[in-house]
Parts: sequence; structure tokens; C-alpha cells
Amino acid sequence: MQFIVSNQTEPYWNISVENYLVEHAECVTLYLWRNRRTVVIGQNQNPYSEVNVEALEADGGFLMRRKTGGGAVYHDDGNLNFSFVVPKELYDQTRQFSVIQRAVESFGLHTELSGRNDILAEGRKFSGNAFSKGRVNDLHHGTILVKGNMDDLARYLKPKPAKLQKHGVASVRSRVVNLSELNPEINAEALAPRLREAFEVEYGGVAMEVSFDSLMQLPAVRELHDHFASDEWKYGRWRTFLAQRSAQFEWGGVELALTIDEARGVITEVQIASDALDLAALETVKQKLTGASVETAPVCCDNQIEKDIFSLIY
Repeated sequence: MQFIVSNQTEPYWNISVENYLVEHAECVTLYLWRNRRTVVIGQNQNPYSEVNVEALEADGGFLMRRKTGGGAVYHDDGNLNFSFVVPKELYDQTRQFSVIQRAVESFGLHTELSGRNDILAEGRKFSGNAFSKGRVNDLHHGTILVKGNMDDLARYLKPKPAKLQKHGVASVRSRVVNLSELNPEINAEALAPRLREAFEVEYGGVAMEVSFDSLMQLPAVRELHDHFASDEWKYGRWRTFLAQRSAQFEWGGVELALTIDEARGVITEVQIASDALDLAALETVKQKLTGASVETAPVCCDNQIEKDIFSLIY
């Protein structure tokens, strides 16, 4: 077991270390980190439909695109974020969620899992989570709202009306809660050691602490930093993305942009913006639609994401 705490608040360093660990960690790892005024979006999300990019950049904030699916979240110094990097044979979301819940419940709060990837305290969301599979390790990461700025959260995020209607609420603000509102004793400094303790209890050992500075010096981490900070990774093709069809389903929202060869009646290019957690399913949809006839639907398997997206076209 190893335990790592970042000493940086620039988001591209934090995500670079996380991605390095996914490729190179050799044991169960709990990594804690905080970002400064950052909106984090999923791999397939369109930043311009999810984020008030102009306001974020004007305020000196950061946009960061991760390599996992899921929706947009806001980070500031009042967030404590976590990453579980776990060898495939030991990866268990139930155990990983248990670490977060045990740590928060040690402050006298009741927690529960909800929906695709949320943890609630006293019925309100304080943690959103996302997941991905690596070559040797799998990743489970998420954010914990401790004392986040709710005004900034509402200012920078642009949730779609359909998504809010689905959850039966009027705004982002009403869906989330700072843990410090529920218990004033909770802050990032108090929560971090509780997370370490819960981690060690769950996995039955003492975690070795690893220096964050030593990880920052690695050439591979520096290369990852340049990638995540690049304009191409953050914005790239999304500057010209114009959604033609969109919908909200049980598994998440989707926006489609198709390029069609009218002469042949086939789809030549597919762009998908989505907060779906299942990245593989989205890639399968793109492959099946590219080159497909606009009149006849491709052969569809039992995956609900495929069925729902095809229903927008055929």
C-alpha cells in the first residue's frame, strides 16, 4: 500500500501524477490532491456546452479534461480529491467507496451511494466519481466537497435543463452540499488523515508515504503535464463542434454531430459529446456509425447506450 498527498494546486500536475501512477504503480495506492479554481470535464464532453469557459478563463481558472468518462465537476481549494489506483486483481469499487464513506462517517454523518457515481451525505451529493481501466491498474477517482465555493460552482458549470429536470431540482446548488455545512469540524486538513486511516483499515496494513516532489521530477510525469495543459487536448475539435441531435438518457446525456456524404447516403464522420461513464460503448457507436447508411441502422448489440444513440438517428 502507498499513500500520496499532492503539494500542488495547479491541476495539470495533479492529473499527470495520477496518470503516471495508473501505468506504473505496483501496489494499492490512495492519492489525495487539490486543484485551484478548476473545472474538470470528462474525456468526451464538449467544454463549450458544459462550462462557462469565458468566465472561467477571465477569473484565472483552469479547464482540465480527464481521461475518464462522466460529467463536469468544479474544484477549488475547498475540494479534497482522491484517486484509488489498484492492480486489476484487487480492484473493487465497493471497497474503494467504503474507504470514503468510512472516513466521512467518522465525523458522525450518514452516507449512501446514489445513481451512477455519487456519494450522498444526509441525502445530498458531496462526491462524484469516475472510473477507467488501465493496462496493469484500474482507476477510481472522485471529488469530495468539503468547503467549496458554491457561487463559483454555479457560475462556471452549465448543466442542461433536461438533466436538472430528470433529477427533479431547479439548480446545481440544490443537489450538492459541502461537508463543512453538515459538520463544521470537517476541513481538508482534518479529513485527509481520516481517509488514510480508513484506507489502512480497509486493506489491512500500513501505507508507505511517497513524496510528491519526487514524482514531479520524473520525465514521464513532465511529459504528461505538457499534454494535459495543451490547448489541443483541452479544446481541440470542440471549438467547431455543432450538435445536431441531443438527448438525456438514464446513463447520461449525449450530443451528436454527423458528417454525411449525400451522394452515397453514408455517414463519413461521427462526433459524440457525452458524460457517459462507459467510454468503450461510445467508441463502439462511433465505429459502427462511421461508414453506415443513413437509411439503415447498423447491427446493434444489447448495449443500451448503442440502442439509445441509434434511436436519435434512425
